[in-house]
Amino acid sequence: MMTGRPGRRPLEFLPDEARSLPPPKLTDPRLAYFGFLGYCSGLMITRSGTGRQCYIQQRSPTFRTSWTTVVRDHRLATADIQGLHRQLLYVTSFFFVGYYLLKRQDYMYAVKDHDMFAYIKLHPEDFPEEDKKTYGEKFEKFYPVR
Repeated sequence: MMTGRPGRRPLEFLPDEARSLPPPKLTDPRLAYFGFLGYCSGLMITRSGTGRQCYIQQRSPTFRTSWTTVVRDHRLATADIQGLHRQLLYVTSFFFVGYYLLKRQDYMYAVKDHDMFAYIKLHPEDFPEEDKKTYGEKFEKFYPVR
């Protein structure tokens, strides 16, 4: 049974070797996508009303039929402003988690590249070097059609 890469420690999210890699740029579009996902999830939670109950529904169930629709319509109309703190929290937390996920992804690709180049160095007979050709040798001759 294969145990994976030699020297690999299980359950380690980001090994110490990952510190030698450059960090992901803060303007990376993948990080913006993670932030946008955080914004959308915060917006959905704010609009669904989970995490808080309406005061009128809790205090007096007799007014449920007359006041519930008014309160719910008001919450949906101002949901973007009321849940701003929650949306900012989700954007920053998703951005933070996305940063470390991208850092791990870069590390995993660097490990794969390292292994691939080490294999190529150990087995040069499997990867012969091609003769360098000029563009004139690669392409056909050009004959203009008039």
